[in-house]
Amino acid sequence: MIGIFDSGIGGLTVVKEFLRCLPDHRIIYFGDTARLPYGTKSPKFIENCSRQIVRFLLSKGARAIVIACHTASALAADTLKREFKNVPIFEIITPGIKKAARITRNKKIGVIGTPGTIKSRVHERGLLKIGPDLKIYTKACPLFVPLVEEGWIHKKETKSIIKNYLETMKDKKIDSLVLACTHYPLLKDEIAAVLGKKVSIVNPAYDLSLEFKEKLKGDRKFSSLFKKGKKHQFFVSDNPYNFQIMSSLSLGIKINPKVVNLA
Repeated sequence: MIGIFDSGIGGLTVVKEFLRCLPDHRIIYFGDTARLPYGTKSPKFIENCSRQIVRFLLSKGARAIVIACHTASALAADTLKREFKNVPIFEIITPGIKKAARITRNKKIGVIGTPGTIKSRVHERGLLKIGPDLKIYTKACPLFVPLVEEGWIHKKETKSIIKNYLETMKDKKIDSLVLACTHYPLLKDEIAAVLGKKVSIVNPAYDLSLEFKEKLKGDRKFSSLFKKGKKHQFFVSDNPYNFQIMSSLSLGIKINPKVVNLA
């Protein structure tokens, strides 16, 4: 099984891309809903939470780990790779910034995310490593998450808020935008309508799923770890009232996850 975890339920958009890209592979998902948001927590706290989740997913049969959360990817991925040396671990940041750097034409790239992710500057540093001449413009969009979790995707209020947040991105004439939060892909069409057709929108979850698929194709030892099947499992650390809203929006079905206390 492929183990995917997030600080909450936004990671279901990552599950969506993996199911679309790898429809014959089993997924086990864990959302740390009792301890979200990670963006306001210390690196040590996030490392400890991520470590517990990885151990849980491995105990349930996961053979590889996908860190859907941008904050956990930034602050815990290196630690997890050191501590779980025999487990393939994938993080969501690198595939997205590689894609943005590859497709930009005018070298002006926007990054939007939660305040914690934007404050970490992890995407900015990663992009500048790839291309020191890139111009990076970042923007925290804290209202996007609650709007998505309430299912307010197509409301006129949501469109107005998106326009308000992204006006500066238009002024900077960016030509690619990284969605650095797992909730934001559900607003992709509305974001595209605000920014216009000349701006390419990067959903890192999509590029991460492609990276995983390429690894399966090119590494026989890696691909041998997985048995195909469609019996997926979903776990949370507390039962959020809006899980069914998010599962409907992301996966087209309502899911009742199992609650597991890892603390």
